[in-house]
Amino acid sequence: MCNHLLALKDFDRDRLTALIERAMVLKREAAEGLHHQSLSGRTISMLFEKPSTRTRVSFEAAMYGMGGQVIHMSSKESQLTRGEPLKDMARVLARYVDAVVVRTYGQEVVEELARHSEVPVINALTDLHHPCQVLSDVMTVLEKKNTLESLKIVWLGDGNNMANSWIEAAAIFGFPLTLACPAGYGPDEAVLDAARRRASAPITLLDDPREAVRDADVINVDVWASMGREDEQEQRRRIFQSFQLNSGLLAAARGDAVVLHCLPAHRGEEITDDVLEGEHSVVFDQAENKMHIHKAILEHFIL
Repeated sequence: MCNHLLALKDFDRDRLTALIERAMVLKREAAEGLHHQSLSGRTISMLFEKPSTRTRVSFEAAMYGMGGQVIHMSSKESQLTRGEPLKDMARVLARYVDAVVVRTYGQEVVEELARHSEVPVINALTDLHHPCQVLSDVMTVLEKKNTLESLKIVWLGDGNNMANSWIEAAAIFGFPLTLACPAGYGPDEAVLDAARRRASAPITLLDDPREAVRDADVINVDVWASMGREDEQEQRRRIFQSFQLNSGLLAAARGDAVVLHCLPAHRGEEITDDVLEGEHSVVFDQAENKMHIHKAILEHFIL
């Protein structure tokens, strides 16, 4: 059994469903006033080469909320950018903590750490995958729609790490997924090909945003220039303009469609303020669910 969470493709539907169901239980019990302590006496190390607000706070709140402790290190405080072999770092940290949560650029970093770590390594974001975020997104869709397979779920915009993890989620959970990306900005081809071989429902890639969102039940958007690509911001703003989720484009979706955004949002770029603040938006429920799914992930992999 895989004891690291590096990408969704490494898991089957039953195991990921169990994580989501556990997160829903933890969320409900916390709302009822239950204080969970299953991770009392446990410690995680958080290695964040990329800065974060929601991911850092939600992981820390999750671990503290389960009775555990957190050691957070930025790139300046760890050896990620100082040349120490990753295999040495992995073996040392495994003697100090019960899991390592990593947010970095290259997928090869989390894979190398996992190869040499005797404790779980959890991918809190790389340029290729964002598995924890997409699990919280799937959880949010299930809360709002009670199903996945019968929905039209759409990814709109850049074929980035979020798109890649949504593609893998579609293959695992068996729901159809439509992606609309500008030409040349599609998802990773190897990820897409592997997912299509595994999938039981179509994973469709389009370059027409209006065709993609027509009759959509769920529309997911993200920033047009991910962290590390800020120098492409102006070019991408021109290329992606027709992919903006505004009220006109949203009108092509179903009347009860929900809108997701993993945040932070660039209001007026990939999504307009009225849509983000409107009745279709569930982005703040989505943001809260990061903490609950992180609780379930940490409990599952540590215990």
